[in-house]
Amino acid sequence: MKEFFEAIESLFVDFLFKPFDILRTLELENWTAANMVNWVFMIIGFVAFFYWMRELKKFNDNNEEDRDPTAHSFLN
Repeated sequence: MKEFFEAIESLFVDFLFKPFDILRTLELENWTAANMVNWVFMIIGFVAFFYWMRELKKFNDNNEEDRDPTAHSFLN
């Protein structure tokens, strides 16, 4: 049973956490490169936000939404 848990430890420490070790050493040399993943996620988030706002504006301009207060049963 001990070998099973050592195998799990080896899987995580030697393989799955290796990218985090690389980022940790890279951060000491170049902060921007180490945080590139964060920048990519922020850019994806901003693009998705602006896309969603544009789609909402398109539906708003077409008056496709029923804005009557009694349109939804939970607003009564």
